[in-house]
Amino acid sequence: MNSIDRRSVLLAGLGAAGAGALAACSSGSGGSSGAPSLVSPDDKVVAATDRKRRTTGTVRQATLTAASAVLDLGGGVTAKSWAFSGRTPGKEIRLSAGDTLAAELSNQLPDRATTSIHWHGIALRADMDGVPPATQTAVRAGRTFTYRFIAEAPGTYFLHPHVGVQLDRGLYAPLIVEDPKEPLSYDDEWVVVLDDWVDGVTGTPDQVFSELRQGMRGMDMGGMDMGGMDMSGGGTSGGSMGGMDSSPSPSASGGMSMRFMLTGAESALLGGDAGDVRYPYHLVNGRIPADPDIYTGKPGKRVRLRIINAGGDTAYRVALGGHKLTVTHTDGFPVRHQQADALLVGMGERYDVLVTLADGVFPLVALAEGKGAGGMALVRTGSGSAPKPTVRPAELNGMILTAAQLKAADDVRLDTRKVDRVHRIELTGGMMHYDWGINGKRFDMNDPTANPILVEQGQRVRLDFVNTTTMWHPMHLHGHTYQLGTGGPRKDTTLVLPKKTVSVHFDADNPGQWMLHCHNAYHGEAGMMALVAYQA
Repeated sequence: MNSIDRRSVLLAGLGAAGAGALAACSSGSGGSSGAPSLVSPDDKVVAATDRKRRTTGTVRQATLTAASAVLDLGGGVTAKSWAFSGRTPGKEIRLSAGDTLAAELSNQLPDRATTSIHWHGIALRADMDGVPPATQTAVRAGRTFTYRFIAEAPGTYFLHPHVGVQLDRGLYAPLIVEDPKEPLSYDDEWVVVLDDWVDGVTGTPDQVFSELRQGMRGMDMGGMDMGGMDMSGGGTSGGSMGGMDSSPSPSASGGMSMRFMLTGAESALLGGDAGDVRYPYHLVNGRIPADPDIYTGKPGKRVRLRIINAGGDTAYRVALGGHKLTVTHTDGFPVRHQQADALLVGMGERYDVLVTLADGVFPLVALAEGKGAGGMALVRTGSGSAPKPTVRPAELNGMILTAAQLKAADDVRLDTRKVDRVHRIELTGGMMHYDWGINGKRFDMNDPTANPILVEQGQRVRLDFVNTTTMWHPMHLHGHTYQLGTGGPRKDTTLVLPKKTVSVHFDADNPGQWMLHCHNAYHGEAGMMALVAYQA
């Protein structure tokens, strides 16, 4: 039994028949004797805060059945994976700001696997955040659990599991919260979900993680002399050991061969190493480039693209051939409009853009940054033949926009006030031992409140992400949005490049216990997580 399977058994053992019962049961819970008293996810102050949310009184029902599925990725390619109701991405959930979502999760997964649903980007009540064992016990196979919460803030969000590396299977779906007073003017919408795909093709995410967690120590380099490479941080430029060939190593000396680990992936935009997992396919809306998803529209129409990166290890450079992109939102919140040729979208990030459609057939390309591959969809507004799956429109090398270049719209910018608490969030670890962590510690799923990052209700908090590693990390905070710097965009996921520091500010206005973690599925699972906890 591998480590992920052992965790599933452990989490299953925490629950009684009601699989959603909280693991952190009472106010004042802590990881050890003498630990600070914490607000539990089911504390009365959580319910009191929830009652203050603006609500329409409308309840939207949804059912999400997690089960095995043979997925059609297009072009004759099928993958045996896990998905919601037999499709990936799962069926879009759409509601209006202030509506209550009542979503029943039915766990029909094989091998007694437990699961959950995290509502990525939503500032919801803590006991509905879907993070075992911190906010609930995992939902056991054959059981159901209903998530019920108010979706107060409009925006582009998505949902995915928060158990093991299930994020890198097909268990995800868009969640769109519409603004009843939408200020943007456009004719249509197109939700674009990006994903890197391995499951059921060359292996499973569990097998990928099993190989990665051996670190470079466990890799047979085919007798290669590693010379003076800095293996502590993952090679000369990070985990991909810059400049090395990306083919699997032979195992004549008895070491583990590199079946899933990608080497030689380099990106200046990402500060060096671009990623560590070899994906056979990159998908746009669940389709491979050889048989793409197609959006059909009319010339001159203005379309809102809601772009979601649901991937596990890949940042995408996104461009629509023959078009400019006008960026209007990131991570659900409006920004001052800015035009670009392409976007860099890390795992967990979302961007909304407006495009005015030209006449013809155009490729929407999601270039797997630094990996020499990519995904593609098509926009068709007139006659013309489809471009080749390997097309690389010129826009990919034009003005490439990242979140650091954006400013928050005036109505969502945080007011100026004194910072009450500062936390240094040091991102640590490397590929040699695959010991990713925060402040030198791996998160302990068996004791989630052991080393909390403490905040108090009403505080203005600054987090200083200090990346000491040679790998980039998309850092995601649950239950809140923060502001980059003092006037940057409001976000919940931000890219922290190697050896760089990024400061973010947020108001502690949503009591409970919340995960802060790298949204690289494998870094997070290895331990680059921490708990942001409100003191009782």
